Amino acid sequence: MEIEILSERENPLLERKEINFRVSFEKTTPNINEVRSKLIEVLKSDKSLTVVDTINQEFGRHSAQGYVKVYASKKAAEVEPKHKMKKNSLFTEEKDKAAAKETTEVKESG
Repeated sequence: MEIEILSERENPLLERKEINFRVSFEKTTPNINEVRSKLIEVLKSDKSLTVVDTINQEFGRHSAQGYVKVYASKKAAEVEPKHKMKKNSLFTEEKDKAAAKETTEVKESG
């Protein structure tokens, strides 16, 4: 699997880098965690701050284009939706339990 960086831009408002990339592969389309691991290696970024947003398969080719965000801090990464964090395996069970507890407490008090 090879990663090619197509474009990179700084987003100072959200404290992140936004990167468009192309991934080339030989057999089946790699899953998001395989692509994320390779991107972390190529970008030399922190694994807890790297979020793959999309991967779009190119029809009839052994490549896909994607979009990844690399945050400057964990606080900056809090703007990321929970489902994207979960898709990237960044949403730990502890956070899941805490979120479920908060939801239950709100329902009980309301």
